[in-house]
Amino acid sequence: QVQLVESGGGLVQPGGSLRLSCAASGFTFSSNSMNWYRRAPGNERELVAVITSGGSTNYADFVKDRFTISRDNAKNTVYLQMNSLKPEDTAVYYCNVRITPWRNYWGQGTQVTVSP
Repeated sequence: QVQLVESGGGLVQPGGSLRLSCAASGFTFSSNSMNWYRRAPGNERELVAVITSGGSTNYADFVKDRFTISRDNAKNTVYLQMNSLKPEDTAVYYCNVRITPWRNYWGQGTQVTVSP
């Protein structure tokens, strides 16, 4: 079965950095776009970044020039490098893959807290 396991979250000061990882299994990783979403307290889940199977990337405006999504197909892992973190980046970050419209999978999430 499809599994997505995030790691790398934690507590960091404003201006700091974190790298999130998402280890994927149960599907052909290299053939699928991978997504990072986040949900802040009281907010809906929002798309943060996308990387296609070909390595093209797209970012939400609120993270452009600060976050970088990448993938390692040999390790079936997608990453989110987060720099210049702000308190408003505090959220649970989720890895996502939509293999077909009716096969949409999520990881369990990893908490990122940005606070002095």
